[in-house]
Amino acid sequence: MMKIQWPLSQNPKVMSGAIVFAGTRVPLTHLFDYLESDADIEDFLSGFPSVSKAQVDAVLDQLKITIPSPTNEKPREDTTG
Repeated sequence: MMKIQWPLSQNPKVMSGAIVFAGTRVPLTHLFDYLESDADIEDFLSGFPSVSKAQVDAVLDQLKITIPSPTNEKPREDTTG
């Protein structure tokens, strides 16, 4: 069985403590900046060759697990005020 390594790291001595891709000095925020600017993952990987596709995939897979899927439920009406 292949051991999966966590794709991110954080160290106060690396990039002022920013969350970076493990083994690199590339902040995670750079990935989101690229995606927000309509660039794709291949563009990001070309710009930051020290980051592997497996690392990006692992981060995105973790986000899928962490962020709940939208449901078909109607929004609840605010009854507090």
